[in-house]
Formats: sequence, C-alpha cells, structure tokens
Amino acid sequence: MASPVQAGLEILVADPTPDFALIDSGHGRKLERCGPYRFIRPEPQAMWAPALADWQADGEFVGGSDDDGGGRWRLNANVPPAWPIEQAGVRLHAQCTPFRHLGFFPDMAPHWARLAALPEGAQVLNLFGYTGVASLVAARAGAQVVHVDASKKAVEQARANAALSGLADRPIRWITEDARKFVAREVRRGRRYDAILLDPPKFGRGPDGEVWDLTTDLPALLADCVKLLDGDSRFLILTTYAVRLSALALEGLLAPLAAHLPGRVQPGEMAIREETRGTLLPTAIFARWAA
Repeated sequence: MASPVQAGLEILVADPTPDFALIDSGHGRKLERCGPYRFIRPEPQAMWAPALADWQADGEFVGGSDDDGGGRWRLNANVPPAWPIEQAGVRLHAQCTPFRHLGFFPDMAPHWARLAALPEGAQVLNLFGYTGVASLVAARAGAQVVHVDASKKAVEQARANAALSGLADRPIRWITEDARKFVAREVRRGRRYDAILLDPPKFGRGPDGEVWDLTTDLPALLADCVKLLDGDSRFLILTTYAVRLSALALEGLLAPLAAHLPGRVQPGEMAIREETRGTLLPTAIFARWAA
C-alpha cells in the first residue's frame, strides 16, 4: 500500500486483494470483485471513461435520485444473502446491503495495517465500528478492544464475523450505544486508550432515537475522544465519507484539540487502486494524530 504525499496531504491507497478488487471504473460507476462475485455500484467520483468495454456482473445497485440514499440491488439468482471472504487476515461475511455497501469498506486497509502493528495488550476504541473488521484486526494482534456502534444489527454482524474468524474468545467488548454517550462516560471514568478509530456517518440515529449530524456533532465528540489519549497513546484516526468536507477541515478540527499531545496531525485522502490500469479512485478523507 503506497502512501505518497502530495501538497501536504497523505494519500492512503488500498490495493487489490485475493478476495476484493476494484476491477474498473468510469462514467459514474465502478466494477468490483468481492469473493467469487462481481458487482456494479454507483461512483460519482469516477468521472473518466472506463478501461473495459464490457462489464459482466452478478449484480448491480441502481441508485436513487440523489447521492444520499435510495436505490436497490438487481442481483442474479446465484448471489447468496452473505458469503465468507478474508481481509487483512480476518474473515467476514460480505453481503449486498440495502445501503449499497458490501458489508465492509476495503479502502480502510491502510488503517487496518496500523491496528495490526499495535503491541500486545494495547487498548483500542473503535467507534461507529460497523461490522467489526477493524476491531477484529486489532484483536488478532493482541489488543483489548471496545467496539461501539448504535446499530444492534451491525454489532450482531460484527460478533458473527468474530466467530467466523475464530476470534470470539478475544477480549472485545461489544457495545450497542450512541458513541457520544459512551465516550462522555469514558471521560468521566478517567479511561485512556492507546488507539482510537472513528468513522462517523453524515447522518444517523442512536438506539434511543438520538440524532447524529456530522458537521454539528463531530466537534464535541472528537474533543471528548482526545481526552481519552495521553502522551503514551499511539494514534487517533478520524475518517469520513462526507465528500463535501475537506481533509483540511478535519485537520483544522483535530489539530488544536491534540495540541497538548506529542506527535503531529496529518490530513489526507483515501483511495482504492483500480486493478485494470492502476487508476486511484478517491473514496474518503481522514485526519490522523500519531505520536
């Protein structure tokens, strides 16, 4: 995974793996391989022409009228509800979700690599943990993990992935709760972590109906997250898929909050390398504090 630096922004690149690849992209769509199946999904940032003339796929997600939601899958009869794949040394159930995702985010691979390099016994907090790949990578490396997500279904899927990976007995606390409430309570308890990963959505709801809005709620949550770090902590990584934001905006938010800690804050973009010609497809932005 290459990490070139351009104009002060680090670019984290996820390369193809045996169980996942971006095969081709262009004209607002992308063709992917996930396990034994091929899928087509909308991708507004693929503004170029595709390399291949004919895309053969087992399913396609047809988007709604806007970028933020709606649409449905059109799947061939051979596509099951879920199927096992491996990423970053852990196994998980891939699936065609109603939100156009495949049950995991392959562009997170560079972040998974940092988690895999943590020392034995490291304390890791994974907020908005979704189906748990990051939590499992950290647990496999010997970390003690707290996995938090407001969706009971997502936490159940994460636990199922832990069982599939043979990691069900690892020290992972599975928490179904609003991230803001949980982190505020951890601050009051005086807890600390060696590493924090948070991947908040643009909008969402907690298990008790709490409303989450990224641009209004992130600053307070991030300020509390930094209070869970100290001079011996390793890193905090904030990722967002809200493409209307800038990585520089995330840096501007995180840098003053982490000014009392050693190390530095690095903003950047995340991308997946296309298998056919090596084109980098941008997917998300991030800001990282690292000691």
